[in-house]
Amino acid sequence: MSGRKTATTTPYTIPTAPFRPGDKADFGGLWKEKPGDLSRPDPASCTTAQTIPHTSGLVRVLDDDDLAKGEWDPKLGAEDMLIGLGYMLRLRIFDDRMMKMQRTGKLSFYMRSHGEEAIAIAQTMALDEKDWIFPSYRQPGAQFVRGRDMVSMICHCIGNIEDNVSGRQMPVHYSWREGHFISISSPVGTQFSQAVGVAMASAYKGDDQATITWLGDGTSAQGDFHYGLNFASVFKPPIILNVVNNQWAISTHANNATGGSTFAARGIPYDIPSFRVDGNDFLAVYSITKWARERIRAGKGPTFIETYTYRTGGHSSSDDPSRYRPADEFESWPGGDPIKRLKDYLIKAGYWSEAKHQHLSELIDAEVVAAYKEAVKFGDLASGPYPPASTIFTEVYEEVPWHIQEQREELGK
Repeated sequence: MSGRKTATTTPYTIPTAPFRPGDKADFGGLWKEKPGDLSRPDPASCTTAQTIPHTSGLVRVLDDDDLAKGEWDPKLGAEDMLIGLGYMLRLRIFDDRMMKMQRTGKLSFYMRSHGEEAIAIAQTMALDEKDWIFPSYRQPGAQFVRGRDMVSMICHCIGNIEDNVSGRQMPVHYSWREGHFISISSPVGTQFSQAVGVAMASAYKGDDQATITWLGDGTSAQGDFHYGLNFASVFKPPIILNVVNNQWAISTHANNATGGSTFAARGIPYDIPSFRVDGNDFLAVYSITKWARERIRAGKGPTFIETYTYRTGGHSSSDDPSRYRPADEFESWPGGDPIKRLKDYLIKAGYWSEAKHQHLSELIDAEVVAAYKEAVKFGDLASGPYPPASTIFTEVYEEVPWHIQEQREELGK
């Protein structure tokens, strides 16, 4: 026993969430960072070192008084902003209807993007139409921007005979070839390294295509995050890498995923220009993505972005967030609601009104209801018809190996 030391302090730290059920959430009021705080460097000549202040600050455009300010203002026209508002509202209403259908047994599983609508929609609007999209769970809105039909999306969620992936993926694991929208996998994080590979292939072939991908704050603690960043750092392909910091990885708080001050700062050691952006500010998210796309067009390679936001609802239809955080925590989030913030700005600028917003909401809701009624004509969750079992063998091999063909024939018997 001689020489053994007795520990007098805790040997390591176990992070915990800032607020738990029963606590009063208090994020400290409005953002301390203001739209004019951070400069917009030249995307064609910007160095990683120039973006160090942007990893601890917060790129913003919409101020607390519903005005667009600062160098990052993208100066979007009213028509484009109204289109973006419409897409966000469309996703919010679609999600709400799909969640109600899940609760009444018409869908088996669902995941909403509530509070994060600006991210995929603003970012996809800032890209070229044929750029590759490697999403995580909360970027289905990119499909609306690219023009996917609601009926097609609902058929996938039901898993009926018109599901374009033939029931081989979970609901909301969308895949859409025409929109360059690549399906995620349930093992989170795989899309990060896959996206970098596709970006490298695009560059090798000389295609004028960028790739964008997202993962969550919790997933950034996995190896795929580092593999993706390292390959992007070494080969400098045309890619935009995003960590969506929505504060929660299912029931685990973001402070369990990094010991650093921000997620954005993790891109600096990889020598990738890195930014932290207000994820509930549509104009800021659009602007930073447009900057990254301009940098790619100039042949300067990757950009790393932390979108700072809040997951308003549960992780999925299987999650009860009241078990691990205050039920009203989202009401204290200083970033507000992305739809309301853009709506208030457009109203103040004279481009929109509450009456028009209400009318558009009613039109979209009717469209979603009609789309569901159309989708179930091809089969519902309770009684089908479903894709045949033989589809597990299709669209896998260009030339089917003999042993797989034997298995397929055995199944047919």
